[in-house]
Amino acid sequence: MSAQAWPLPFWIAHRGAGKLAPENTLAAFRHGAQHGYRAFECDVKLSSDGIPFLLHDATLDRTSNGQGVAGDLPWATLSRLDAGSWHSRAFAGEPLPSLEALARFVIGNRYAFNIEIKPTPGQALLTGQVVGREVLRLWAGSGLAPLFSSFEPEALQGARETAPEILRGLLLDSLREGWLAEAQALGCAAVISNYRLMDQPTVDAIHATGMKALVYTVNDAEAAQALIARGVDGIITDAVDRFSPA
Repeated sequence: MSAQAWPLPFWIAHRGAGKLAPENTLAAFRHGAQHGYRAFECDVKLSSDGIPFLLHDATLDRTSNGQGVAGDLPWATLSRLDAGSWHSRAFAGEPLPSLEALARFVIGNRYAFNIEIKPTPGQALLTGQVVGREVLRLWAGSGLAPLFSSFEPEALQGARETAPEILRGLLLDSLREGWLAEAQALGCAAVISNYRLMDQPTVDAIHATGMKALVYTVNDAEAAQALIARGVDGIITDAVDRFSPA
């Protein structure tokens, strides 16, 4: 892949379809697409045998019929879990997708993606390295490329080592000391913060460095309008049934 253009439209569906379908499953992305969304956020971590797959939590208990730390299990075990029944009977049997399955789905439908690198604790650098390498392999020749993001600077550094040409965004849930310099040192193209942090001075400071300012997870129309007025460059939302991405 050559130097990457900014890959995302303004509206991005959180974990596929927000809370309307089981998060981080292909069913969720299909559901979000039915509401007109063409860009999605998802979470990726590693199985014990190094296969990247989609899951938000460190553990399996909340969003599957599995138990314990997901990263302690091999992909052969993880791939057989039911990641849909917890949400509703309509999604019973929906599997955890591998990054490879996601790539086939994304490329076939020409969707844009923000891949959050969500490592199992202690695996930040390795997870970033593997996800970076695998995205270059799986998306090669597609003319598409995702945006990487992470709350873990070490994960972004790992992705930078193996896929320097894929754009990166630093995720923030607080404006810790030195956050802007940290994003610049990581060669980030964006800062993606909790929307409550993104006041006008913060937007302006990010833009002054040439980076884009994005926010998560905005589900309130009044908050969305205020953020749009401040000039944010993207909104991640659960409310795919209420906010039109057009």
